[in-house]
Amino acid sequence: MKTALCFSSIAMAAMLALTPAAFAADEYNVSNGLTLTGKPLGMHGFDPVAMFDSEAPRIGDAVYTSAHDGVDYYFASEAAQQRFDTDPGAYLPQFGGFCAYGVFVGKKLDGDVRYADIVDGKLYLFVNAAVFEKYLANREEVLATADEKWPDIRSAAIEDL
Repeated sequence: MKTALCFSSIAMAAMLALTPAAFAADEYNVSNGLTLTGKPLGMHGFDPVAMFDSEAPRIGDAVYTSAHDGVDYYFASEAAQQRFDTDPGAYLPQFGGFCAYGVFVGKKLDGDVRYADIVDGKLYLFVNAAVFEKYLANREEVLATADEKWPDIRSAAIEDL
């Protein structure tokens, strides 16, 4: 019994040691905590497909969950989930869901679906109304510079920026 307990403890410790490393790079803006599948939740539970179809963001339902690159996304309907599953890249927010203006200034700020823009079929999120207004004043430069900076900060921990 003691041997089995020791083995289980070692296996559990090894698993826990590996788990944080998968998310330590902060490549995706995810909610605190995990979903029922054990993955972090992207877009704070809002439906990424609805961002392209609705006038307002729609909260997803855990019944319709799909994972992409280790992150769970919730959808408002089965049809939206199926569209996402066919082509996730067409619906995922740019910069891992972090604020595009934040990336422009070299930071990873929270992306809020209430402040979003779709440019050339790509979804961009912003941290708040004030930052969104700054972005709108210089949209092309912000997006071009953010695109240039993202590869250098993508795998950087938030606290290191």
